Amino acid sequence: MSLALAPLAPARRRYRRRRVLTEIGAAILGLALLVWSLVPVYQMFLIALDPEEGEIEFTGNMWPHGASLDGFHDVVTQEARYLEDFWRQFGNSLEIGLLTMLLTVLITSLASFAVGRMRLGKSGILTNAALLTYALPASFLVIPFYKIMFGYGLSDDPWAVVAAQVTFASPFAILILQHYGRLLPLEIDDSARIDGASALQVYLRIYLPLMAPALAIVAIYALLLAWNDYLYQFVLLTSDRHLTVSGTQSDLFADIDAPWNAMMAAAILYALPPVALFCALYRYVARGLVLGEVKG
Repeated sequence: MSLALAPLAPARRRYRRRRVLTEIGAAILGLALLVWSLVPVYQMFLIALDPEEGEIEFTGNMWPHGASLDGFHDVVTQEARYLEDFWRQFGNSLEIGLLTMLLTVLITSLASFAVGRMRLGKSGILTNAALLTYALPASFLVIPFYKIMFGYGLSDDPWAVVAAQVTFASPFAILILQHYGRLLPLEIDDSARIDGASALQVYLRIYLPLMAPALAIVAIYALLLAWNDYLYQFVLLTSDRHLTVSGTQSDLFADIDAPWNAMMAAAILYALPPVALFCALYRYVARGLVLGEVKG
C-alpha cells in the first residue's frame, strides 16, 4: 500500500507548490490593482486637504503641509468659486440618479419577469436585440436623443436625462436579471399559481423577494450610470436651474486658476451617495454571489 502511494507524493507536492505560487501571484496582482485604483482617490484627498488650493500635490508631495478642512468648509457653505449653487446641483443629481435607479429596477424587473417566468414565445429575441444598442457609442446618440426630447416637450427637463439613462441601463439590467432568474426553479411559480395566485401576486410576493440580490446589483449599476454621466446632462439640461454637479466640469477645466481643493472636496462629497447605497445593499449582493456559486 505504501509503495503504491509513494509515486503520488511528488505530484502532490508539485500541486501544492503550484497552488501556493498561484495564490501568491493572485495576491500580488490584486494588491497592485488596489494600489493603482486607490492612488487617484488618495490624491483627491490630498488636494482637498491642501490649504494652498491644490498647488502642492501636483508636484508629487505625499502629504500637504498644514492640512486643512477649509476646502470642505467652502463646499458646505458654498463659498468656493463654481460651487455657489452646489447643494441645488447636488439635489438635481440626486433626483436624476434616484429616478433612473427606481425606473430601471421597475421596468427591467417587469420585463425579465415576463420573459423568464411567463414563458412568452420568442420574447428573448427582443431583449437580446436590445443589447445591440451598446454597439453604438453613447456619444453618437446624444443628438437624436436631444431631437426626440425636444419633440416631446422635454427640452431642459431632468426627465429627458432620466429617460436617456434608463434606456441605456435597461438592456444590460435585463440580461443580469434573466441570468439570475435561471437560478430560481419555475416550480415555485407553478405552485403559487396552483394555489390561486395571479401573475401580479407571483411578481410581487415571490419574484421580487427572491430576485433581491440581482435587483440590488441593477440598482447600483443604474445609479452609477446616471451619477457618472456628463454628456447627456450637459446637452439636455441647458439652464442653471437644472444644472447638476457633473455639469460644472466644463467650467472647472476652462479656468487655469480653479479652487482645486474645494473642487476635490466637492467630488468626495459627491461620491458619498453611491458608496452609501452600495453599503446598504451589500448584504443582498453578497447573498446573490453565494447563491450563484452554490448553483454553479
